[in-house]
Amino acid sequence: MIETPHVGLFVTCLVDLYRPNVGFAAIKLLEQSGAKVSVPESQTCCGQPAYNSGDQRNTREIAMRTIEAFELFDYIVAPSGSCAGMLRDHYVSLFDDQPWKKRAEQFSKRCYELTSFLTEVMNYQSVHAKFAHTVTYHDSCSGLRELNIKDQPRKLMSQVEGLHVSEMQDTEVCCGFGGTFCVKFPDISERMVTDKAALIKQSGADVVLGGDMGCLLNISGRLNRLQQTTKVYHVAEILAGMGDVPAIGEKDNS
Repeated sequence: MIETPHVGLFVTCLVDLYRPNVGFAAIKLLEQSGAKVSVPESQTCCGQPAYNSGDQRNTREIAMRTIEAFELFDYIVAPSGSCAGMLRDHYVSLFDDQPWKKRAEQFSKRCYELTSFLTEVMNYQSVHAKFAHTVTYHDSCSGLRELNIKDQPRKLMSQVEGLHVSEMQDTEVCCGFGGTFCVKFPDISERMVTDKAALIKQSGADVVLGGDMGCLLNISGRLNRLQQTTKVYHVAEILAGMGDVPAIGEKDNS
């Protein structure tokens, strides 16, 4: 491992637009783990919406811009399994020509989701956070199935003072968000997130955590409509000791 790796933080669209606090939490955790962090201003979307819609041309242009923005960093880290999966597993398939294919291959090898990077690369074992709540954790599809993210966030959560995990049944089942899926198939999506809300309630937890803003916004929205009081946070916020801010979907009346 590089002694003080220089990490480029890929903020993600949803964090930037809906929950900047997750970006600040990610920076705090990365710096505490011993990394130097920069946030390239030229970054935009990872290209996943275009990619999932079959728009290869625009996806390729977005990928080229992203690779150029992050090419000089030791690692690229995203607080999202979905976006990290796009960067790591799908960029290479966009290029047939050299040298862009080679650049994409070199880029993809340095891409990580946040909790995976903290545990697997930085061996981070110094979480100094308190959160006296019973939480349940939603395993997002992309992080779980593309990046094998399962134990990493739980290892980090086990270091949070006062936090108790109550695993929900079928935690690995999709919440119904699925990016463009929830737009194309709203009725199916609503049924899936309603089932997820029932399992969250059944767990007895007063807080649900996850690692992808898309899932968390979807779950939060449904919980609010069902008038369930379970609060929703990105796991990075709790690990960084930022659990005193309004939960996702709550209004900040300060």
